[in-house]
Amino acid sequence: MRILAIETSCDETAAAVVENGTDILSNVIASQIDIHTRYGGIVPEVASRQHVLSIVPVYEEALSRAELRLGDIDRIAVTHGPGLAGSLLVGVNFAKALATASGRPIYGINHMESHLYANWLAYPTMREDASRFPALCLIVSGGHTEMHLMKGHGKYQLLGRTRDDAAGEAFDKAARLLELGYPGGPAIQNAASNATGRYPLPRAWLPGTHDFSFSGLKTALYHLTHKEKLLGHPDRVANAAFSFQDAVVDVLVTKACRAADELGVTCIMLSGGVAANAVLRERLTRESPVKSFIPPLSLCTDNAAMVASCAYFTADQRSPSEPDLDVDPSLSLK
Repeated sequence: MRILAIETSCDETAAAVVENGTDILSNVIASQIDIHTRYGGIVPEVASRQHVLSIVPVYEEALSRAELRLGDIDRIAVTHGPGLAGSLLVGVNFAKALATASGRPIYGINHMESHLYANWLAYPTMREDASRFPALCLIVSGGHTEMHLMKGHGKYQLLGRTRDDAAGEAFDKAARLLELGYPGGPAIQNAASNATGRYPLPRAWLPGTHDFSFSGLKTALYHLTHKEKLLGHPDRVANAAFSFQDAVVDVLVTKACRAADELGVTCIMLSGGVAANAVLRERLTRESPVKSFIPPLSLCTDNAAMVASCAYFTADQRSPSEPDLDVDPSLSLK
């Protein structure tokens, strides 16, 4: 089963061909990071226009690397939400055109759900292994921070989500406060590696829930920046970056481990762009009460291979999408 997938939910234009859910034949990504860095964040209109320019070359390269033609593909999969509406429209309309031209079925895929399947791509020998269910899924990205109980392919129970900023969004805002640049996650991590001390920053534990909150932490960093006159002092900025990163990771890991113990899951699966953070990866591996699955860095950020893998494993739980498949920028994972 060969699936061609398209991903344009934010600022990466991606196409991939995956066979039988785990065998990556190609995985092509055109990043817009250099374009958006000059603005200090993603500009939706710029992102959608860049997708229009990149989608055809990326698609053609994905087929070329896989040494296939469109007629060799069995299914088309495309991210249709959540994400930026203009960006999603480029990918969905392009995928619908491919499906119409080839006569192949098309599957609309939830972007957050597809992140989970980076863990099947990363561990292909466990393709048919159902022993990892029920699994605790921690999805941590620029736009979302959510925890789900995954009972099987396509079967989820929402446990908790952020009440305000997502972890990735918080990293971006913290980096902006500390004048470290964009994207914030790598910038904070790099600065934190030079820390020689730390500042006391709060953690929002939200007892009795599996929810998260990072806005208070961001506000505390704002006041710290001015009180301690951090800017212009690299050593103080490094210590602040370390303290902020430590607070975010502490809450993510502690709450995930507590939920894993409470629910009796067999594993914790980490996914999303923030899963590339080295401290988060190390601490979850060290402290998880059960086996932890963490994708390689290349599969943490947005890519189309995870979309194809999701379409393969969840096909039995859903029918092909109708010809009028549309984008859903606020799509939730149920």
